[in-house]
Amino acid sequence: MGACGRPHNRGMQKSGMQKNTQAVLIAGGGIGGLAAAIGAARAGCAVRLFEQAPAFGEVGAGVQLGPNAVRRLRDWGLQGALDAVAAFPDRLQVRSALTGAELAALPLGADILTRYGAAYATIHRADLHGLLLASAQSQADLRWHLADAVADHRQSEGGVALTLASGVAVTGDLLIGADGLRSVTRARMLGAEPTRSAGHLAYRAVVRQADLPAGLRTARVTAWLGPRLHVVQYPLRRGELMNVVAIRHGTPPANLEGWDHAANAADLESALAGTCAALQEMVRAVPQAGSGWRLWPLSDRPPVRGPLDIARGRVALLGDAAHPMRPYLAQGAGMAIEDAAALQVALALAGVPVADRLQHYARQRWRRVARVQERARRNGRIFHAMGLVRWGRDWSLRLAGGRLLDLPWLYGY
Repeated sequence: MGACGRPHNRGMQKSGMQKNTQAVLIAGGGIGGLAAAIGAARAGCAVRLFEQAPAFGEVGAGVQLGPNAVRRLRDWGLQGALDAVAAFPDRLQVRSALTGAELAALPLGADILTRYGAAYATIHRADLHGLLLASAQSQADLRWHLADAVADHRQSEGGVALTLASGVAVTGDLLIGADGLRSVTRARMLGAEPTRSAGHLAYRAVVRQADLPAGLRTARVTAWLGPRLHVVQYPLRRGELMNVVAIRHGTPPANLEGWDHAANAADLESALAGTCAALQEMVRAVPQAGSGWRLWPLSDRPPVRGPLDIARGRVALLGDAAHPMRPYLAQGAGMAIEDAAALQVALALAGVPVADRLQHYARQRWRRVARVQERARRNGRIFHAMGLVRWGRDWSLRLAGGRLLDLPWLYGY
Protein backbone atom coordinates (compact mmCIF):
# COMPACT_ATOMS: atom_id res chain seq x y z
CA MET A 1 0.00 0.00 0.00
CA GLY A 2 2.95 2.29 -0.29
CA ALA A 3 4.81 4.67 1.96
CA CYS A 4 1.87 6.60 3.44
CA GLY A 5 0.72 6.30 7.01
CA ARG A 6 4.14 6.01 8.60
CA PRO A 7 6.57 8.75 9.67
CA HIS A 8 9.80 9.37 7.81
CA ASN A 9 13.00 10.41 9.56
CA ARG A 10 15.28 10.57 6.57
CA GLY A 11 16.79 13.91 5.62
CA MET A 12 15.25 16.11 2.95
CA GLN A 13 16.36 15.41 -0.61
CA LYS A 14 15.88 18.31 -2.98
CA SER A 15 16.64 16.82 -6.37
CA GLY A 16 17.01 13.59 -8.27
CA MET A 17 14.67 10.65 -8.66
CA GLN A 18 14.66 6.92 -8.18
CA LYS A 19 12.78 4.40 -10.30
CA ASN A 20 10.28 2.19 -8.56
CA THR A 21 10.10 4.47 -5.54
CA GLN A 22 6.98 3.95 -3.45
CA ALA A 23 5.68 7.52 -3.38
CA VAL A 24 2.96 10.09 -3.84
CA LEU A 25 3.64 11.69 -7.21
CA ILE A 26 2.39 15.26 -7.77
CA ALA A 27 2.07 16.99 -11.14
CA GLY A 28 2.33 20.76 -10.69
CA GLY A 29 4.23 23.04 -8.34
CA GLY A 30 1.80 25.93 -7.95
CA ILE A 31 -0.22 26.73 -4.83
CA GLY A 32 -2.27 23.54 -5.11
CA GLY A 33 0.71 21.29 -5.84
CA LEU A 34 2.76 22.61 -2.94
CA ALA A 35 -0.20 22.39 -0.57
CA ALA A 36 -0.73 18.78 -1.69
CA ALA A 37 2.95 18.04 -1.10
CA ILE A 38 2.75 19.44 2.44
CA GLY A 39 -0.41 17.47 3.22
CA ALA A 40 1.00 14.22 1.82
CA ALA A 41 4.32 14.64 3.62
CA ARG A 42 2.55 15.33 6.89
CA ALA A 43 0.57 12.12 6.36
CA GLY A 44 3.87 10.25 6.40
CA CYS A 45 4.25 9.79 2.64
CA ALA A 46 7.29 9.99 0.44
CA VAL A 47 6.54 12.82 -2.02
CA ARG A 48 7.88 13.43 -5.52
CA LEU A 49 6.75 16.66 -7.20
CA PHE A 50 7.18 17.49 -10.89
CA GLU A 51 6.97 21.07 -12.21
CA GLN A 52 7.30 22.02 -15.87
CA ALA A 53 8.77 25.49 -15.17
CA PRO A 54 12.56 25.81 -14.73
CA ALA A 55 12.09 27.43 -11.31
CA PHE A 56 9.37 27.61 -8.71
CA GLY A 57 7.39 30.82 -8.89
CA GLU A 58 3.93 32.31 -9.02
CA VAL A 59 2.51 35.04 -11.21
CA GLY A 60 -0.66 36.99 -10.73
CA ALA A 61 -1.80 39.42 -8.11
CA GLY A 62 -3.71 39.10 -4.85
CA VAL A 63 -5.54 36.26 -3.15
CA GLN A 64 -8.17 36.43 -0.43
CA LEU A 65 -8.02 33.67 2.20
CA GLY A 66 -11.10 33.17 4.35
CA PRO A 67 -10.90 31.64 7.84
CA ASN A 68 -11.55 28.21 6.32
CA ALA A 69 -8.18 28.37 4.52
CA VAL A 70 -6.26 30.29 7.20
CA ARG A 71 -7.27 27.66 9.76
CA ARG A 72 -5.58 24.95 7.69
CA LEU A 73 -2.41 26.99 7.21
CA ARG A 74 -2.32 27.43 10.97
CA ASP A 75 -2.72 23.68 11.46
CA TRP A 76 0.37 23.21 9.26
CA GLY A 77 2.35 25.58 11.52
CA LEU A 78 2.30 28.43 9.00
CA GLN A 79 0.48 31.12 10.99
CA GLY A 80 3.72 32.98 11.75
CA ALA A 81 4.82 32.88 8.12
CA LEU A 82 1.40 34.14 7.06
CA ASP A 83 1.46 36.95 9.62
CA ALA A 84 4.83 38.11 8.25
CA VAL A 85 3.66 38.66 4.66
CA ALA A 86 -0.14 38.99 4.56
CA ALA A 87 -2.53 41.83 5.29
CA PHE A 88 -5.51 41.37 7.60
CA PRO A 89 -8.28 43.76 6.52
CA ASP A 90 -10.49 45.25 9.22
CA ARG A 91 -13.66 45.45 7.12
CA LEU A 92 -15.39 44.12 4.01
CA GLN A 93 -17.63 46.70 2.37
CA VAL A 94 -19.85 46.66 -0.71
CA ARG A 95 -20.40 49.95 -2.53
CA SER A 96 -22.45 50.99 -5.52
CA ALA A 97 -20.22 51.58 -8.53
CA LEU A 98 -22.76 54.12 -9.81
CA THR A 99 -23.26 56.29 -6.73
CA GLY A 100 -20.38 55.32 -4.45
CA ALA A 101 -22.80 54.72 -1.56
CA GLU A 102 -22.06 51.93 0.87
CA LEU A 103 -24.61 49.13 0.51
CA ALA A 104 -23.42 46.75 3.24
CA ALA A 105 -20.41 46.02 5.44
CA LEU A 106 -19.00 43.14 7.47
CA PRO A 107 -16.41 43.65 10.23
CA LEU A 108 -13.34 41.46 9.74
CA GLY A 109 -10.22 41.67 11.91
CA ALA A 110 -10.86 40.62 15.49
CA ASP A 111 -14.58 40.09 14.84
CA ILE A 112 -14.14 37.32 12.28
CA LEU A 113 -11.32 35.80 14.32
CA THR A 114 -13.71 35.52 17.26
CA ARG A 115 -16.52 34.02 15.14
CA TYR A 116 -14.49 31.45 13.24
CA GLY A 117 -11.29 30.94 15.21
CA ALA A 118 -9.12 32.16 12.34
CA ALA A 119 -8.45 35.43 10.57
CA TYR A 120 -9.44 36.74 7.13
CA ALA A 121 -6.24 37.42 5.18
CA THR A 122 -5.29 39.00 1.87
CA ILE A 123 -1.96 38.02 0.37
CA HIS A 124 0.05 38.32 -2.83
CA ARG A 125 0.03 35.05 -4.76
CA ALA A 126 3.83 35.05 -4.83
CA ASP A 127 3.96 35.44 -1.04
CA LEU A 128 1.49 32.57 -0.51
CA HIS A 129 3.45 30.40 -2.92
CA GLY A 130 6.68 31.34 -1.13
CA LEU A 131 5.50 30.34 2.34
CA LEU A 132 4.12 27.04 1.01
CA LEU A 133 7.41 26.37 -0.80
CA ALA A 134 9.41 27.04 2.37
CA SER A 135 7.21 24.60 4.27
CA ALA A 136 7.50 21.97 1.52
CA GLN A 137 11.28 22.33 1.54
CA SER A 138 11.32 21.56 5.25
CA GLN A 139 9.42 18.29 4.90
CA ALA A 140 11.29 15.03 5.25
CA ASP A 141 11.46 12.75 2.21
CA LEU A 142 10.23 15.28 -0.34
CA ARG A 143 11.94 15.54 -3.71
CA TRP A 144 11.12 17.69 -6.70
CA HIS A 145 12.12 17.91 -10.32
CA LEU A 146 11.95 21.17 -12.28
CA ALA A 147 11.75 21.88 -16.01
CA ASP A 148 10.21 18.48 -16.76
CA ALA A 149 6.46 18.08 -17.08
CA VAL A 150 4.53 14.84 -16.71
CA ALA A 151 3.94 13.84 -20.33
CA ASP A 152 1.92 10.69 -19.65
CA HIS A 153 0.71 8.45 -16.85
CA ARG A 154 -0.59 4.92 -16.66
CA GLN A 155 -1.99 3.14 -13.65
CA SER A 156 -2.21 -0.52 -12.74
CA GLU A 157 -3.04 -2.58 -9.68
CA GLY A 158 0.53 -2.11 -8.48
CA GLY A 159 0.92 1.65 -8.89
CA VAL A 160 1.23 4.56 -11.29
CA ALA A 161 3.91 4.93 -13.97
CA LEU A 162 4.83 8.38 -15.26
CA THR A 163 6.69 9.35 -18.38
CA LEU A 164 8.26 12.80 -18.09
CA ALA A 165 8.77 15.15 -21.02
CA SER A 166 12.47 14.32 -20.87
CA GLY A 167 11.68 10.64 -21.38
CA VAL A 168 12.52 9.64 -17.80
CA ALA A 169 10.21 7.00 -16.29
CA VAL A 170 9.05 7.27 -12.67
CA THR A 171 6.78 5.00 -10.66
CA GLY A 172 4.88 5.52 -7.44
CA ASP A 173 1.80 4.54 -5.49
CA LEU A 174 -0.52 7.30 -6.70
CA LEU A 175 -0.65 10.50 -8.73
CA ILE A 176 -2.13 13.83 -7.72
CA GLY A 177 -2.87 16.13 -10.66
CA ALA A 178 -2.46 19.70 -9.43
CA ASP A 179 -1.63 21.08 -12.86
CA GLY A 180 -4.20 23.85 -13.08
CA LEU A 181 -7.15 24.93 -15.18
CA ARG A 182 -5.97 23.18 -18.34
CA SER A 183 -4.75 20.09 -16.50
CA VAL A 184 -3.36 17.39 -18.77
CA THR A 185 -3.71 14.93 -15.87
CA ARG A 186 -7.44 15.67 -15.92
CA ALA A 187 -7.61 15.23 -19.69
CA ARG A 188 -5.99 11.79 -19.45
CA MET A 189 -8.25 10.79 -16.54
CA LEU A 190 -11.61 12.19 -17.67
CA GLY A 191 -11.09 12.89 -21.36
CA ALA A 192 -10.22 16.15 -23.07
CA GLU A 193 -12.87 18.81 -22.68
CA PRO A 194 -12.43 22.54 -23.38
CA THR A 195 -12.79 25.02 -20.56
CA ARG A 196 -15.92 27.18 -20.43
CA SER A 197 -15.55 30.91 -21.11
CA ALA A 198 -17.18 33.08 -18.49
CA GLY A 199 -17.68 35.94 -20.97
CA HIS A 200 -15.90 38.19 -18.48
CA LEU A 201 -12.56 40.01 -18.70
CA ALA A 202 -10.46 40.69 -15.59
CA TYR A 203 -8.08 43.64 -15.43
CA ARG A 204 -5.59 43.18 -12.58
CA ALA A 205 -3.06 45.57 -11.07
CA VAL A 206 -0.92 45.78 -7.93
CA VAL A 207 0.28 49.20 -6.79
CA ARG A 208 2.36 50.50 -3.93
CA GLN A 209 0.07 52.28 -1.50
CA ALA A 210 2.80 54.87 -0.83
CA ASP A 211 2.49 55.93 -4.49
CA LEU A 212 -1.22 56.70 -4.08
CA PRO A 213 -2.84 59.81 -2.63
CA ALA A 214 -3.58 59.27 1.05
CA GLY A 215 -7.34 59.26 0.42
CA LEU A 216 -7.07 56.27 -1.95
CA ARG A 217 -5.08 53.99 0.33
CA THR A 218 -7.00 51.22 2.00
CA ALA A 219 -6.87 48.69 4.84
CA ARG A 220 -10.15 47.01 3.89
CA VAL A 221 -11.72 44.90 1.18
CA THR A 222 -14.04 46.94 -1.03
CA ALA A 223 -16.29 45.55 -3.76
CA TRP A 224 -17.84 48.09 -6.15
CA LEU A 225 -20.90 46.62 -7.91
CA GLY A 226 -22.16 48.03 -11.19
CA PRO A 227 -24.13 46.99 -14.26
CA ARG A 228 -22.18 44.30 -16.15
CA LEU A 229 -19.05 44.98 -14.10
CA HIS A 230 -17.54 45.11 -10.63
CA VAL A 231 -14.22 46.17 -9.07
CA VAL A 232 -12.53 44.74 -5.97
CA GLN A 233 -9.64 46.32 -4.06
CA TYR A 234 -7.77 45.21 -0.94
CA PRO A 235 -4.36 45.50 0.75
CA LEU A 236 -1.46 43.08 0.33
CA ARG A 237 1.95 42.54 1.95
CA ARG A 238 1.30 44.00 5.40
CA GLY A 239 -0.64 46.83 3.73
CA GLU A 240 2.27 48.07 1.63
CA LEU A 241 0.54 47.13 -1.63
CA MET A 242 -3.00 47.40 -2.96
CA ASN A 243 -4.55 44.81 -5.26
CA VAL A 244 -7.19 46.01 -7.74
CA VAL A 245 -9.25 43.72 -9.95
CA ALA A 246 -11.84 45.11 -12.36
CA ILE A 247 -14.10 42.60 -14.13
CA ARG A 248 -16.46 43.43 -16.95
CA HIS A 249 -18.49 41.59 -19.55
CA GLY A 250 -16.55 41.24 -22.78
CA THR A 251 -14.88 39.02 -25.35
CA PRO A 252 -11.12 38.46 -25.13
CA PRO A 253 -8.93 39.54 -28.05
CA ALA A 254 -8.19 36.77 -30.52
CA ASN A 255 -4.44 37.38 -30.25
CA LEU A 256 -4.16 37.45 -26.47
CA GLU A 257 -0.63 35.98 -26.52
CA GLY A 258 0.58 39.03 -28.44
CA TRP A 259 -1.83 41.49 -26.87
CA ASP A 260 -0.43 44.97 -26.14
CA HIS A 261 -1.42 45.43 -22.52
CA ALA A 262 -0.66 49.15 -22.76
CA ALA A 263 -4.16 49.51 -24.25
CA ASN A 264 -5.87 48.03 -21.18
CA ALA A 265 -6.10 51.25 -19.17
CA ALA A 266 -8.05 53.03 -21.91
CA ASP A 267 -10.34 50.02 -22.39
CA LEU A 268 -11.07 49.87 -18.67
CA GLU A 269 -11.72 53.60 -18.36
CA SER A 270 -14.18 53.34 -21.23
CA ALA A 271 -15.96 50.43 -19.51
CA LEU A 272 -16.23 52.45 -16.29
CA ALA A 273 -17.80 55.49 -17.94
CA GLY A 274 -20.89 56.39 -15.94
CA THR A 275 -19.57 55.02 -12.64
CA CYS A 276 -18.99 57.31 -9.65
CA ALA A 277 -16.07 59.73 -9.45
CA ALA A 278 -14.51 57.93 -6.45
CA LEU A 279 -14.20 54.65 -8.34
CA GLN A 280 -12.88 56.29 -11.50
CA GLU A 281 -10.32 58.26 -9.49
CA MET A 282 -9.07 55.08 -7.84
CA VAL A 283 -8.74 53.24 -11.15
CA ARG A 284 -6.98 56.18 -12.84
CA ALA A 285 -4.48 56.31 -9.96
CA VAL A 286 -2.99 52.95 -10.98
CA PRO A 287 0.42 53.81 -12.50
CA GLN A 288 0.84 52.66 -16.07
CA ALA A 289 4.59 52.32 -15.74
CA GLY A 290 5.69 48.72 -15.20
CA SER A 291 3.03 46.05 -15.44
CA GLY A 292 0.04 48.42 -15.22
CA TRP A 293 -3.27 46.66 -15.96
CA ARG A 294 -2.95 43.06 -17.13
CA LEU A 295 -5.85 41.46 -18.99
CA TRP A 296 -7.08 37.96 -18.11
CA PRO A 297 -10.11 36.30 -19.74
CA LEU A 298 -11.96 34.23 -17.14
CA SER A 299 -12.77 30.55 -17.69
CA ASP A 300 -14.09 27.71 -15.57
CA ARG A 301 -15.71 24.29 -15.86
CA PRO A 302 -19.16 23.04 -14.82
CA PRO A 303 -19.48 22.10 -11.13
CA VAL A 304 -18.11 18.72 -10.07
CA ARG A 305 -20.80 16.04 -10.53
CA GLY A 306 -19.52 13.36 -8.16
CA PRO A 307 -16.44 11.74 -6.61
CA LEU A 308 -15.40 10.13 -9.90
CA ASP A 309 -14.79 13.63 -11.28
CA ILE A 310 -12.05 13.98 -8.65
CA ALA A 311 -10.50 10.52 -8.25
CA ARG A 312 -10.34 7.32 -10.25
CA GLY A 313 -8.23 4.42 -9.11
CA ARG A 314 -4.79 5.65 -8.11
CA VAL A 315 -5.13 9.11 -9.70
CA ALA A 316 -6.80 12.15 -8.14
CA LEU A 317 -7.18 15.83 -9.01
CA LEU A 318 -6.73 18.81 -6.71
CA GLY A 319 -7.38 22.56 -6.92
CA ASP A 320 -8.11 24.09 -10.32
CA ALA A 321 -7.41 20.77 -12.03
CA ALA A 322 -10.45 19.36 -10.24
CA HIS A 323 -12.78 22.32 -9.83
CA PRO A 324 -11.79 25.60 -11.50
CA MET A 325 -14.13 28.34 -10.40
CA ARG A 326 -14.92 31.96 -11.07
CA PRO A 327 -13.37 34.41 -8.59
CA TYR A 328 -16.67 35.80 -7.24
CA LEU A 329 -16.44 33.98 -3.92
CA ALA A 330 -12.67 34.51 -3.52
CA GLN A 331 -12.13 30.80 -2.81
CA GLY A 332 -9.93 29.40 -5.58
CA ALA A 333 -6.78 29.17 -3.45
CA GLY A 334 -8.81 28.38 -0.34
CA MET A 335 -10.41 25.33 -1.95
CA ALA A 336 -7.00 24.02 -3.07
CA ILE A 337 -5.71 24.35 0.50
CA GLU A 338 -8.82 22.61 1.83
CA ASP A 339 -8.31 19.85 -0.74
CA ALA A 340 -4.75 19.31 0.46
CA ALA A 341 -5.86 19.08 4.10
CA ALA A 342 -8.53 16.50 3.17
CA LEU A 343 -5.96 14.59 1.11
CA GLN A 344 -3.69 14.51 4.16
CA VAL A 345 -6.44 12.88 6.24
CA ALA A 346 -7.21 10.33 3.53
CA LEU A 347 -3.58 9.36 2.94
CA ALA A 348 -3.05 8.83 6.66
CA LEU A 349 -5.72 6.10 6.79
CA ALA A 350 -3.77 3.06 7.88
CA GLY A 351 -4.54 -0.32 6.36
CA VAL A 352 -6.71 1.09 3.56
CA PRO A 353 -5.88 0.44 -0.13
CA VAL A 354 -4.60 3.43 -2.06
CA ALA A 355 -7.60 3.67 -4.41
CA ASP A 356 -9.96 3.61 -1.43
CA ARG A 357 -8.02 6.42 0.24
CA LEU A 358 -8.39 8.57 -2.85
CA GLN A 359 -12.10 7.79 -3.08
CA HIS A 360 -12.43 8.82 0.57
CA TYR A 361 -10.76 12.13 -0.33
CA ALA A 362 -13.05 12.59 -3.35
CA ARG A 363 -16.21 11.81 -1.36
CA GLN A 364 -15.19 14.33 1.29
CA ARG A 365 -14.62 17.10 -1.27
CA TRP A 366 -16.97 16.86 -4.24
CA ARG A 367 -20.17 18.31 -2.75
CA ARG A 368 -18.27 21.08 -1.00
CA VAL A 369 -16.38 22.26 -4.09
CA ALA A 370 -19.42 21.90 -6.36
CA ARG A 371 -21.37 24.19 -4.02
CA VAL A 372 -18.57 26.76 -4.06
CA GLN A 373 -18.29 26.58 -7.86
CA GLU A 374 -22.02 27.17 -8.31
CA ARG A 375 -22.21 29.89 -5.66
CA ALA A 376 -19.29 31.74 -7.28
CA ARG A 377 -21.04 31.62 -10.66
CA ARG A 378 -24.27 32.86 -9.07
CA ASN A 379 -22.41 35.71 -7.38
CA GLY A 380 -21.14 36.86 -10.76
CA ARG A 381 -24.72 37.27 -11.97
CA ILE A 382 -25.66 39.16 -8.79
CA PHE A 383 -22.58 41.41 -8.88
CA HIS A 384 -23.25 42.45 -12.48
CA ALA A 385 -27.03 42.74 -12.25
CA MET A 386 -28.97 45.39 -14.15
CA GLY A 387 -32.42 46.98 -13.93
CA LEU A 388 -34.88 45.67 -11.37
CA VAL A 389 -32.56 42.86 -10.33
CA ARG A 390 -29.86 45.41 -9.46
CA TRP A 391 -32.40 47.46 -7.51
CA GLY A 392 -33.50 44.38 -5.57
CA ARG A 393 -29.89 43.43 -4.84
CA ASP A 394 -29.05 46.88 -3.48
CA TRP A 395 -32.23 46.99 -1.38
CA SER A 396 -31.45 43.56 0.11
CA LEU A 397 -27.88 44.56 0.94
CA ARG A 398 -29.03 47.75 2.66
CA LEU A 399 -31.67 45.86 4.62
CA ALA A 400 -29.63 42.81 5.70
CA GLY A 401 -26.18 44.40 5.81
CA GLY A 402 -23.39 42.17 7.02
CA ARG A 403 -25.69 39.17 7.43
CA LEU A 404 -25.62 38.69 3.65
CA LEU A 405 -21.84 39.01 3.54
CA ASP A 406 -21.12 36.60 6.39
CA LEU A 407 -20.95 32.99 5.17
CA PRO A 408 -20.88 30.52 8.07
CA TRP A 409 -21.29 27.50 5.74
CA LEU A 410 -18.09 28.58 3.98
CA TYR A 411 -15.90 30.11 6.67
CA GLY A 412 -16.86 27.73 9.46
CA TYR A 413 -16.21 24.54 7.48
